[in-house]
Amino acid sequence: MRNFVSRVSGIVAASVLACALPLAAGAQGDDPLSRDAGSLEELLEQVRSIRQSESQLYEQRMAEFNAASESERAAMMRQAQQRRDQLAAQSDRMSDQYSANEIRINELNRELVQKANQLGLSELFGLSRQVAGDVASILSQSLISTQFPATEGEMGRVEFLRAFADSRQTPQPEQLERLWFEMHREMTAQGAVARYQAPVVQPTGESVPGEVIRIGPFTAMSNNQFLSYLPELNQLAVLPRQLPGEFMSIGRSFSQATEGYARAVVDYTRGVLLALYVERPTWAERIHLGEEVGYVIIVVGIAGALAFVWQLIHLILVRIKVRRQLQNLDEPRRDNPLGRVLLAFRGDPNRIEEDADIAELRISEAVLREVPKLERFQAFLRLAVAAGPLLGLIGTVVGMIITFQSITESGSSDPRLMATGIGQAMIATVLGLGIAIPLLFANALLNGLSRTVVQILDEQSAGMLAESIEKQRRV
Repeated sequence: MRNFVSRVSGIVAASVLACALPLAAGAQGDDPLSRDAGSLEELLEQVRSIRQSESQLYEQRMAEFNAASESERAAMMRQAQQRRDQLAAQSDRMSDQYSANEIRINELNRELVQKANQLGLSELFGLSRQVAGDVASILSQSLISTQFPATEGEMGRVEFLRAFADSRQTPQPEQLERLWFEMHREMTAQGAVARYQAPVVQPTGESVPGEVIRIGPFTAMSNNQFLSYLPELNQLAVLPRQLPGEFMSIGRSFSQATEGYARAVVDYTRGVLLALYVERPTWAERIHLGEEVGYVIIVVGIAGALAFVWQLIHLILVRIKVRRQLQNLDEPRRDNPLGRVLLAFRGDPNRIEEDADIAELRISEAVLREVPKLERFQAFLRLAVAAGPLLGLIGTVVGMIITFQSITESGSSDPRLMATGIGQAMIATVLGLGIAIPLLFANALLNGLSRTVVQILDEQSAGMLAESIEKQRRV
């Protein structure tokens, strides 16, 4: 509305000035038309004041004209006609000049188009714009852009390339030169390892300046931490979760290198693999996904592992002591099963005269007294081996129930909706098998060790029994 009012006031003012031009040339400073109207009321007031001033001017001129003599009236008439003729001639000359300029501009444009077609510039410029658009798309996703920020008063390289691609005017030489320069600089930087200062977005959201180590367009590091590129902000950001320890040690060694060749972590997908590593859940998150069933399986596994370690140490010590006792059977000791069996049989000299059947029963009693200690926790390990897969099966069933429930509630089979239930099912299965398989081998190891000791006890018992029978026959 304001623009409309200004235009109307300008039109009215132009018409009034055309009438009052001969006599109002010296009064422009006080002209009410020198300021624009801000509203319709102001415009109406300006029109009223202009009409009053025109009426006063008209009456003044009529009074002067009536007061003049015939000769003065004729002179005034001739002066007005001359002024009108001069303005008309000036208007005709300006109109002819405008028409001539239009014709000349059209001729020059046709000549420019013809010369451009002859030189193939139209195709060249079109190809240049297409290349600029393609390069702008590449550079917008390239972390190399953080090394070459725009200087003050200059467009960034991505903004310049996009503006160049969208332009419909004839490219200037400096624009074509910068297009070539940005392409050449990008290609050169892709094959180099560079250190430079750049702002780095921290996990808290704060942008902190720091030294960045860039490996081509693939990987960037700062302060021994891997970075990701944010195209929207044209900045580097610290990954919310860093890579595994092996990659981090390689990165630290590479950061400390100053010359020669060094191992480095290079993501040839330019950030895709790093993002996958960041999204990969940790072991704690995987276990938490198994929920209550997963924790029960872990408790059973830990209990089985502790029992295995305890019994393994016990059996190793027992075997060492039994081997020492085998080297000195004449001096039995109570710190090992074989010594206690020997003491149970040889402790009372009168037992030599006992019947062979009674002696066999006494030896079997001593051996059976030692067997539970040697086979301790093996029954629990067998139970854990059997219960692990069953508990995992329970978690699998619960996870599938959650999966089917999500499908029913959403009405679609979106993999993202089913991921939680399927993940819980798979984690529970893995945990169940993860404790069953190691405990199975652990139980087999303990069984082998205990059987070895029991075998030694049986052999020595049979030997002592044979010795007892032989002595009875001699008597």
